[in-house]
Amino acid sequence: MHKLIPIAFFMFWSLNSFCQHRAFTPIEDTAKFKSKFFSVAIQTNSIKCDFIQEKNMSMISEKITSKGEFWFKKESKVRMEYTQPFQYLIIINQNRIYIKDRLNENTISTKGNKLFRQISQIIADCVQGTILNNPEFKISIFESDQAYKIEMIPTSKGLKDFFKNINITVDKKTYTVSKVEMIELTDDNTIISFLNRENNTNIPDALFYIK
Repeated sequence: MHKLIPIAFFMFWSLNSFCQHRAFTPIEDTAKFKSKFFSVAIQTNSIKCDFIQEKNMSMISEKITSKGEFWFKKESKVRMEYTQPFQYLIIINQNRIYIKDRLNENTISTKGNKLFRQISQIIADCVQGTILNNPEFKISIFESDQAYKIEMIPTSKGLKDFFKNINITVDKKTYTVSKVEMIELTDDNTIISFLNRENNTNIPDALFYIK
């Protein structure tokens, strides 16, 4: 199971917040940001976009870059399909997760797996705008001229065993998530950037079907 998590969740710097957020300053009006962020998210019933994932590992000098397509549909349906440099598929549908690579397929129920349930909830919360209400994180919010940054420090044991921090970048004009950065305990990190976003487009339920 541990081998699946870093791969399956793409993912999805607390030592010195000042150094890590040089371009960002603490937000002045937290309530206003939360209200606007949630308002935009609640009006978003579906998302279709491309993504670029960059994995930085201390053992490898060059970063590992992957590309693919991302779909989201309420409630709690996510499809993440890697197309370059290899094919890899993740589907989340309610409390079930399907993972497929070139050789293997796995279906996991999050009901009996707390860690997978936590990570699945993080993904859904990010795109549904409810991440700020997740009690399993200590959350701080920063801003620059062009973006907001939500810094999330895990407080629950399962997540603390894998992630040091999760940072979410929110576009200041649209209040939509443009980037997710996950930093592991080893300081290896994964950054996912979302591009060419289309909101509320028609997405068939068949894309999220799990046998």
